Amino acid sequence: MTGEQPVLDVDAVIGDPEIRIVVCCGSGGVGKTTTAAALALRAAEKHGRRTVVLTIDPARRLAQSLGLTELDNTPRAVPGLDGGHENGGDSGGELNAMMLDMKRTFDEIVAAHTEPKRAAEIFANPFYQAMSSTFSGTQEYMAMEKLSQLRSTDEWDLIVVDTPPSRSALDFLDAPARLGRFLDGRMLRLLLAPAKAGGRSMFSLVTAGFGVVSKTVQKILGAQLLSDLSGFVSALDSMFGGFRERAEQTYRVLQDPQTAFLVVAAPEPDAVREAAFFASRLGVERMPLAGLLLNRVHHCLVDLDADTALAAADELTGVSDLTADALRVHAALAAQAARERAVISRFTGEFGHVPVLEIEAQATDVHDLDGLRAIF
Repeated sequence: MTGEQPVLDVDAVIGDPEIRIVVCCGSGGVGKTTTAAALALRAAEKHGRRTVVLTIDPARRLAQSLGLTELDNTPRAVPGLDGGHENGGDSGGELNAMMLDMKRTFDEIVAAHTEPKRAAEIFANPFYQAMSSTFSGTQEYMAMEKLSQLRSTDEWDLIVVDTPPSRSALDFLDAPARLGRFLDGRMLRLLLAPAKAGGRSMFSLVTAGFGVVSKTVQKILGAQLLSDLSGFVSALDSMFGGFRERAEQTYRVLQDPQTAFLVVAAPEPDAVREAAFFASRLGVERMPLAGLLLNRVHHCLVDLDADTALAAADELTGVSDLTADALRVHAALAAQAARERAVISRFTGEFGHVPVLEIEAQATDVHDLDGLRAIF
């Protein structure tokens, strides 16, 4: 680090009772899921907080690192927690983990906010079936819904959210508004919502005037698709306001001081560039960025640069080959550390006010609770 770059105090974030949500974001392959799990574990064990970690990434890494065989849409208790005594923390902590099931979450919303008969119509609608499973932005929107559900129960002291890779994590912020615009789109409602009188759809009324144009639309989209869309929008009519209201409420929660965003990156050009991009976006959205976690950073225990080490290795070759080999290994590590330092400076130079914590590269992959504990 250079200058007066503040150091991120992770315990001050996850141990603060005023902070109820920690959102981990970053590009793919930087260890974000593992970092989120380690944060949640530490919050439970050291700070005695009732913690749940939610992953949006469908990969199974979170379950594996927590010693669970599988995760689903319901929080599962993580066994084998240290009560905190060995770690010098408080006892009584609790850790649960879950993985977002976007279709099930969508189904839960429909069931909770509509009458059983109307809910059955929605579940049977082909357009809903496709949208709830594959529609672009649905996963991120449902993640916001699930976060809102977890927060509203007040069951958890801390919710740790592991988001998709950062461009998708931006969708995590954008999806509620985007999906709301689609569902509440003026053109969609004009064409497809049932008319209030006469039992005819607005589509029928409009196409009566459009003539040839309407026939072309039906030919391209298909009459059945239009019928499915009309039924879908009609069935969801009572929920439109709820979608917007909940999205806006969750968005306000993300802007509140009770939420802390942690950007996770590796000391690689693409990852740091993504981290800077996300940090800028959080600033624009007035969302609280707590700091940057730089994962898998390499450090040298000896203050010896790569060039000097290589020169010494050449001189010792044939005299002490073992020492020469050790110097070459050190030279490789020193060169890597220097490259990483240059990459890191691209972020710290632009965001000198953002607290940063460097996490040492682990010797092995993390696959259990002990491995998670070692991260911090």
